[in-house]
Amino acid sequence: MPPRPRSSPQELIAHRVVAQVLATLPAELRAEADRCRIDFTTIPEDHDLLGLFEGNARHDPEPQSTDELPRITLFLPSLWDYAEGDISTYRDEVKTTLLHELAHYLGLDEDEVERLGLG
Repeated sequence: MPPRPRSSPQELIAHRVVAQVLATLPAELRAEADRCRIDFTTIPEDHDLLGLFEGNARHDPEPQSTDELPRITLFLPSLWDYAEGDISTYRDEVKTTLLHELAHYLGLDEDEVERLGLG
């Protein structure tokens, strides 16, 4: 069996931040957020996207295919570049990007995100 690739420090930080963010969500939103897959990509992209929500939002009809399953992708190299290598800024950007993409899935606007103290 080939050795498992090691996670980068940026990926480990991102996993911790995501776990912390999800733990702070109100119970109803946390249960809904659990239905949305969160992926990390460590492959550098040719674009400046920090995160992306794809698939059906929580109020959309039930997914009819795997393409419609809700998922968030966090682009770790882009987030790291955006943070200019500063770990504190990186953590903040992972959190901000995750909340932004979760808001798309949950159907929350910016005011609702702020009202819930998630901004």
